Amino acid sequence: MEWLVATGIGLVTASGVYLLLRGRTFPVVLGLSLLGYAVNVFIFVMGRLWIGAPPILVGEGPVVDPLPQALVLTAIVIGFATTGFVIELALRSAHESGSDHVDGSEPGVRLDGTARHEGGGT
Repeated sequence: MEWLVATGIGLVTASGVYLLLRGRTFPVVLGLSLLGYAVNVFIFVMGRLWIGAPPILVGEGPVVDPLPQALVLTAIVIGFATTGFVIELALRSAHESGSDHVDGSEPGVRLDGTARHEGGGT
């Protein structure tokens, strides 16, 4: 089971990094969200999942650690707020620059709007 969870977290992390390296703003926002989800699952898994165990030490037996659950719940709320803010920044940037590229310009187009010609010629 540990191998399956570790592979899932690794796959989500790799997908998030791949999307972060894209040139458009929407895949970058999705990549940030995927990385946040991968970190949340990682923190949750580090706290183990006990079924039917009390969160407070009462006698003998396994006890659930409530700290990872509280951290993940807080991270989910902060992640939603941050994602909303980053989406608003991306929309504002696209409106101001006229492009949804991360650097603000389309590849192959100069800042003055003329086409850039690669290579030499006469």
